[in-house]
Amino acid sequence: MKKRLLIYIVIFFIFLPVFVYIMQEKTVPTITFFPMDEKTSFEKASTRLEMIAEKTNDSYEIIWESDSKSDKEIYLRQDASLLFNNGMLRGIRSKWIEDTDSIQTKEKVTGEDSSYFQAISYHHGEIHYPDDQIKSIHKMTYDQLYVIDSPNTALESFKKAKNKYETEWATLLDHTTQQQLLYSWKLLIRHFDIAGESYRSVPLTKLYKYNDQPLPSLTQKQTDQIIGQLWEGIYKNYIINAKNIEKNKLKSYVPLILFDKQNKHLIVLYEINGEKERLIQQYPEFQ
Repeated sequence: MKKRLLIYIVIFFIFLPVFVYIMQEKTVPTITFFPMDEKTSFEKASTRLEMIAEKTNDSYEIIWESDSKSDKEIYLRQDASLLFNNGMLRGIRSKWIEDTDSIQTKEKVTGEDSSYFQAISYHHGEIHYPDDQIKSIHKMTYDQLYVIDSPNTALESFKKAKNKYETEWATLLDHTTQQQLLYSWKLLIRHFDIAGESYRSVPLTKLYKYNDQPLPSLTQKQTDQIIGQLWEGIYKNYIINAKNIEKNKLKSYVPLILFDKQNKHLIVLYEINGEKERLIQQYPEFQ
C-alpha cells in the first residue's frame, strides 16, 4: 500500500510541471487576426503622452495612456501599447477583456534628462457571430513627446516644435535616436545577410500610417490583412517575450519591418537582450 502511494506521489510530481505549463499556455492572451468586419468599427482610439509633474530629484513624470472603444460590445477586446525612449524599449502594456466595448491602460513613467518618447498602440477586437463566423477589427494609434531637461532653462515638453529653440532640440533628439537605431538595424541586417535594397523598411513606430494608406501596389483591404497578421506575429514573438523580462533587465530597440518590394513576404528584425531575432511572414494569396 505504501509502495503504491509512493508511486502515485512520484507520478504526480512528474506531471505537475506539465500541467502547470499547459494551464499557463491557455491563459496567455494572444492577438489573432480574422477577416475584417465591415459592420463593426472603433468609435475612438488614442495613445497619449503628457508630462504631468515638474522635476524633482533630477527626474520628472509623464503619463502614458492608451484608450479605445468599439461601437458595440463584442466578444473580445485587446489593446497592446509599446513605449520607446530615445529608440529604446521602455515598457509594454497589454490588456484583454471579454464582452466589452472599451479598454484603457494608464501608467506614470519616470524620466531623466532630455528625451524623445514614442508610443504606438494596437487596438484589436474579435467578433463572434451565431453561425460560428469570427471576424475582427483593428486600428493603430501613435503619440510622441519631447522633454527638454536643460540646466539653464525650465523643464519643457512638446509634441511638435513651435519655435527655433524647440526645433533645435527636436532635431538633436531625432538625430541621436536615429543614429542609434540605424546602427542597431544595420547589425541585424548584416547578421541575417539580408539584401536591404530588396525591401522597404519601416520602423514599428511608423506603422500607424498604414491605417489609411495602402502598401505600394496593394489595396487598403490587402494592407489591412497584412498589418493585422503582422501584429499577430509581433505580439506572439516580440511583445510576450519582452514582457516576461524584468523591466530593469530588458534592453531592446524599435523593431524594423522590411516589406518585400515583390509583395511576397515581410521580415521583422529585432533584438532582446543581445539575442538577434528574425520573424518572416509570407503574404496571403489575395483573391
